[in-house]
Amino acid sequence: VQLQASGGGSVQAGGSLRLSCAASGLTFGSYVMGWFRQAPGKEREFVAAFARNGYTYYTDYVKGRFTMSRDRAKNTHYLQMNSLKPEDTAVYYCASGYPPVGNLRNDELYRYWGQGTLVTVSS
Repeated sequence: VQLQASGGGSVQAGGSLRLSCAASGLTFGSYVMGWFRQAPGKEREFVAAFARNGYTYYTDYVKGRFTMSRDRAKNTHYLQMNSLKPEDTAVYYCASGYPPVGNLRNDELYRYWGQGTLVTVSS
């Protein structure tokens, strides 16, 4: 299993980026795809997840700004990030596994991780 994350970069506040996570070795729709981030000096935190029930879940501070989507043909998940803020600056990781809906935030339940992609938002 491999997860290949891409799409990070540097933008000004208010800008947008779209992250991608291409999965290989996993059957589309059979796993949870999550996005986490880690800012300098902080612990890794949950951002969003596409659960096996077909619904997406977001942490409160990205609701209305970030949107997950997916492409079955490419076995790829996306994280569209709009209205970016300096506090969104972090390394973003995609991760897959089988956490239950009630425990999507628990990074210990994700088995596979992408390599991380840096997002820098300047004010």
